[in-house]
Amino acid sequence: MSQKMLPQKKWIDNRDWVAYNEKLVKRGELLLSLDFLDTWDQELNSLNQNKVGRRYQYPWTFIKFLMFIHIIFGLPYRQLEGFVRRLSELVPQVKPIDYTNIWKRGTKLDIDLAETIAESDEPVVIAIDSSGIKVANRGDWIREEWDVHRGWIKVHIAVNAETKEIIGIEVTDEHVGDCTMFEPVIEQAENNLKDVDIEKVLDDGAYDANDNFDILNNKNIVSGIKIRQNASTETKGSPSRKKYVKEFKDLKYTQWRDKYDYGQRWAVECVFSAVKRITGEFVTASKTENMLHEAMLKFVFYNILINMT
Repeated sequence: MSQKMLPQKKWIDNRDWVAYNEKLVKRGELLLSLDFLDTWDQELNSLNQNKVGRRYQYPWTFIKFLMFIHIIFGLPYRQLEGFVRRLSELVPQVKPIDYTNIWKRGTKLDIDLAETIAESDEPVVIAIDSSGIKVANRGDWIREEWDVHRGWIKVHIAVNAETKEIIGIEVTDEHVGDCTMFEPVIEQAENNLKDVDIEKVLDDGAYDANDNFDILNNKNIVSGIKIRQNASTETKGSPSRKKYVKEFKDLKYTQWRDKYDYGQRWAVECVFSAVKRITGEFVTASKTENMLHEAMLKFVFYNILINMT
């Protein structure tokens, strides 16, 4: 027998398309923003104050500008040197820089994720998930044909379901499980949101574990973790999970989904899709620590992009 299809809610697009289009256009301004010139001398004076050894020649805001181009456009370091050389001819205030210097400074660039999050006083609903980033731009055929497996980088993120901002991120290798990073991502999100409360957390069945329900219960956060179909109402070790399992069984999936507005979880999937479309599905670095750093920058720069006003 064919399963009866459940009626689907008609989605209504209520976006202000004029404002939305303008926001997308303004993102392009960041690609050639020369704001770092306004603070060039002040930054260098601050960096070089009491510095022992060779003095800095380039401020961090300039390095951030170059790494943004490197990540967003996938421009290799040598080509990036040529880009700056040509830019310095057009804008004399910009000083040429060699690719080695870009690489050395760029792989140490530290951007505080909290500074890329828009301020708000409203409680937030967050969605958590993980996804893999390739460590090489190899095709599936090559991997299968030559039995070459270089592994993955795994990115764990917490996303504001309303604004689609990343408010927590951890980057690990492929062997780290989702549940292991659940608490670190939650705590990072709390720190980045400062005084703003997390109202609810939405996750798929991969996070259905006693510890995760206990973590949310201790923090007074509503759990929107999807319960596995074979979960037993006699579950032991976590009274909080037992309560949610019983509710899930009583309501059935459709009513449970509507009660917790589980459809908001799609926001985290959209973020992964957007970051990979914009910055690519792989990293170009060869050292492990630089791979993790590059993957981190992909997602931090995404936050900067979507908050362009």
